[in-house]
Amino acid sequence: MEKKIVAQNKKVYHSFEIIETYEAGIVLKGSEVKSIREGKIDIKDAYCLVKRNELWLINAKIAPYEKSTHVKLPIDRERKLLLHKNEINRIIGKMSQKGFVLKPTKVYFNERGFVKIEIVLCKYKKLYDRREEIKQRELNRELQRIKKGVYK
Repeated sequence: MEKKIVAQNKKVYHSFEIIETYEAGIVLKGSEVKSIREGKIDIKDAYCLVKRNELWLINAKIAPYEKSTHVKLPIDRERKLLLHKNEINRIIGKMSQKGFVLKPTKVYFNERGFVKIEIVLCKYKKLYDRREEIKQRELNRELQRIKKGVYK
């Protein structure tokens, strides 16, 4: 059985330069897992912060489960991320440097059925880097078209 991806944030790959990737568990309450299984999670504006030597997911929106009978939780509450202590210490060391950000890229269920979140340590791309990347992509498309014989 492979990973079942529930949510992705592809914009991170466009706007940021990826330095390191981590897989973290996430602390959920109540019926949030059922809501995630239905795909009702949004990580577009989410980011991660370090508080008291713990990692927290901020601004991730999990819609309430409709069939839930108990107390409804706030949609965008802070959720604790579960990582090994040495990984957290490495992240704290990197984030103390200027310009590093921790962003979530994927939410998925692993082979055992646990909700996991892929977070990346990244740096903002400069505007000229993004423009250069777009130019390079266009050149590669042109080359592929020429190889296929679309242009004669």
